[in-house]
Amino acid sequence: MHTSHATIPADRYFSPAPAQREVAKRLHAEVATLPLICPHGHVDPRLFADPAYTFGSPAELLIIPDHYIFRMLYSQGAPLEAVGIPRRDAGAVEGDHRRIWQIFAEHYHLFRGTPTGMWLRDELADVFGIDAKLTPDNAQAIYDAIDAKLRTPEYSPRALYARFNIEVLCTTDPATSALEHHQAIRASGWEGRILPTFRPDAVVNLDTPNWRGHIDALSAAAGVDVRDYASYIAALEQRRSFFRQMGATATDHAALSAHTEALSPTEADAIFQRALRGASGRDDAARFTAHMLIEMARMSVEDGLVMQLHVGSWRNHNDALFAGFGPDMGADIPVTSEFTRALRPLLNRFGSHPNLTLILFNLDESTYARELAPLAGHYPAVKLGPPWWFFDSLNGMARYFDRVMETAGIYNTAGFNDDTRAYPSIPARHDLWRRAAADWVAGLVVRHIIDEEDAQAMMHSLAYDLAKRAYHL
Repeated sequence: MHTSHATIPADRYFSPAPAQREVAKRLHAEVATLPLICPHGHVDPRLFADPAYTFGSPAELLIIPDHYIFRMLYSQGAPLEAVGIPRRDAGAVEGDHRRIWQIFAEHYHLFRGTPTGMWLRDELADVFGIDAKLTPDNAQAIYDAIDAKLRTPEYSPRALYARFNIEVLCTTDPATSALEHHQAIRASGWEGRILPTFRPDAVVNLDTPNWRGHIDALSAAAGVDVRDYASYIAALEQRRSFFRQMGATATDHAALSAHTEALSPTEADAIFQRALRGASGRDDAARFTAHMLIEMARMSVEDGLVMQLHVGSWRNHNDALFAGFGPDMGADIPVTSEFTRALRPLLNRFGSHPNLTLILFNLDESTYARELAPLAGHYPAVKLGPPWWFFDSLNGMARYFDRVMETAGIYNTAGFNDDTRAYPSIPARHDLWRRAAADWVAGLVVRHIIDEEDAQAMMHSLAYDLAKRAYHL
């Protein structure tokens, strides 16, 4: 495979209008080599715990763990078994990774015009030196070229961390985790900054499968006999303290809605006790999650951990897929969201508190201008996360800039995070954001809304400063 990258235009993703494109190119050049701040994502810390860790085959690295890829293949009739996705029942799946790669190549055209297609093109070129377009005919040659590189020390996770110019990368870890991989990273003396993030969903959301088992794990991890609401809160506070000792600066919470509701200790304990007995009422899970969001904000005020809230995904919408393969199989679908009324109980308590940073993520774009930008433009605690998941795209970013920034300003946003499990795609994702941001800021310059001095300062913030500041990194 050739290593030339001439097939990828240097001014990609910028406006076709010459004046704006020239300004965007200059602005992007100012930030293109800044270190990457990765404050939220799902890269497995095991990659960095063992200096000798290897990624395995190209299919293991790029296809099997990436729900963006196999979701699209599934939509076109490709069974998940055909691309090596393990079944819950240990049933037969394709084990020939060359065959998996060939199926991927035969479906590669499906990604034309999508953000996944953009990331893959940039990743193949910039990370692996592949300038040829993947086709069914050259699939095995490209497989061989990538496979050969994955076998070299230069393609170990730690080596790529340095090559990608990552300054800090945060993982997402269950509240019950012993963080053994993070402890191993520390003990190894490696200088890379891999920090945990506290994710308590499995013990907070009462409708989580095997919730009671997760509570037992919480008891064991915290050394607290969780038998009522008070001991439950004590166990969560202990775990947060442990995560902070291990370098965590943030928590992460997922909920179907942004609904918050303050329960009395008696009400909260009654719901918790019913859940322990397996006798939850119809509304118990929603009310308890709503209450615990306020409790988590209270804890963040006390311990300083940044609070992230991801709202609006109906998880595991496809029952048959969930039964066969488990969660996170690309069957999560956005739902309508509301924030103004839903967050008011939390914000009335803590929205103006100087110790709280609440970063909001949402899958309902209609709320950007109507609710999220005004909330962030008023409450000191509120910051807006970047376009998330289905909208982590060139057009999604453009809509975000247009709908959010006039009301909230860029400094009430949290910059960019890649939110990915696909470790080699991280540079491409950040570059796409930086190019989208440069193009938007350039539009302000050519319309004489700002001058280039301000534009350069804004670009530095959007590419680097905002994320570092918002997450206390």
